[in-house]
Amino acid sequence: MARVAVIGGGISGLGTALMLGRRGHPVTLFEQEPRQAGEDLHRDFFHWPRPRTPQAVHPHSLLAPVRRVLLAEAPDVHADLLARGAREWHEFDWFDEHPPRRSGDEELVTLRARRIVLEAALTAAVRREASVEVRTGSRVEALALRMDAPARVTGVVTGGRTHRADLVVDASGRRSPVPAWLRAAGCRPPVVDSHRTGIAYVCRWYRLRPDGPRDPGRVKTGSASPFAFAGVFPSDGDTFAVSVVLSTDDPTRGALRDPAVFEAVARRFPATAAWLGLDPEPQSPVLFMAGLDNRWTALADAAGPVVTGLVAAGDSLIHTNPTFGHGTALGLIAAQHLAAHADGIAADPADYHAWTRRTLRPWFDEQVTADTTNGRRLAEGSPPTDRRAAARTACAFDDPVVMRARAQVRHLVLPADAAYGTEEIDRHVTAWLTARPDFVPTYDGPTRAEWDALVPA
Repeated sequence: MARVAVIGGGISGLGTALMLGRRGHPVTLFEQEPRQAGEDLHRDFFHWPRPRTPQAVHPHSLLAPVRRVLLAEAPDVHADLLARGAREWHEFDWFDEHPPRRSGDEELVTLRARRIVLEAALTAAVRREASVEVRTGSRVEALALRMDAPARVTGVVTGGRTHRADLVVDASGRRSPVPAWLRAAGCRPPVVDSHRTGIAYVCRWYRLRPDGPRDPGRVKTGSASPFAFAGVFPSDGDTFAVSVVLSTDDPTRGALRDPAVFEAVARRFPATAAWLGLDPEPQSPVLFMAGLDNRWTALADAAGPVVTGLVAAGDSLIHTNPTFGHGTALGLIAAQHLAAHADGIAADPADYHAWTRRTLRPWFDEQVTADTTNGRRLAEGSPPTDRRAAARTACAFDDPVVMRARAQVRHLVLPADAAYGTEEIDRHVTAWLTARPDFVPTYDGPTRAEWDALVPA
């Protein structure tokens, strides 16, 4: 069994440590934060300063791969999530009745929960795992290296002492220091592919009142204007987040930090207006996140692995901006693969790098393409022009066959071309358009003039 050191105690690090430990590998997890998610989730979520993890307090979509991996590897964690208030939402729940079942339909489920609920459930499971030692407040300072050809990582350095390992997993996130350590040691540099998104996220958390209305009715969770998106993220218990997405170049974005301005804007989008109409209690200030990129960091180049004894997982490997909510899902997919092949990866990581390129890289490329399009559209405020693509989106909420394709893309089952590029989907969208000859692509959110009347520049 390989001795493994995991750098970083976020979701990817916790998931990797847990799955490795349950396969009998001795694991030491190093987390520089002196604390972990505990039992008082509400207080931790809103009052635990986490400047190195700004995304921790923003909404998350725990897509189908999260549930699938947990049910396969840690069903106790899945059960704990539900016990802590997470809720399951099947994509067909939009309809009054589910359509006749096809193979794979059972997996098209989102776990609706704040990130901290998953962190707490994973943390509790890791603490029960005898093969895993967690060292909180323990910052890894460097890698222990043997300068072979290629160099081999033989452990990590923390507190001035070396902890030996057969395999080191970098799960320290998008700000990982590992690439800089490798370059400073004279190793071949990792191959980094980075794309700035130019998109800003603004959100606020709410809780439904115990004695107030509970259900907004059959309302979509997203709305759009030419220059902004707005969405609702129903989460665990009675919590939900309202989120607005716009260009980082938008001169009005700073004004959204004012809760009154934020709510005035959110009430002009049908999706968010319906939830705010339930008179919820605000739980947070307006939270802002920007400066995001899509970044792929490969510890292998054309000549092979730049080092052995070291691989990356989670945001250290593939960081995508949150538009599609892929991060947690991709992190746990990688964790599962690492755990299942740890001994071979410790001996030679070449197959792992090939697997990441084959399995994870296509989702990165799709995100880059979508963000380039969305970033340009938000910056320019351009109207929709592709009538058929707009019809396909609208049709999904009337037609379960098209909704299935939409869900397969959303939940990382199939790429968009494969899910939508079938004769069946083409036939259903054509029928939908034939029944609506006057259909014109449009937005349901505010116009620029209505927005500017509410938001001071």
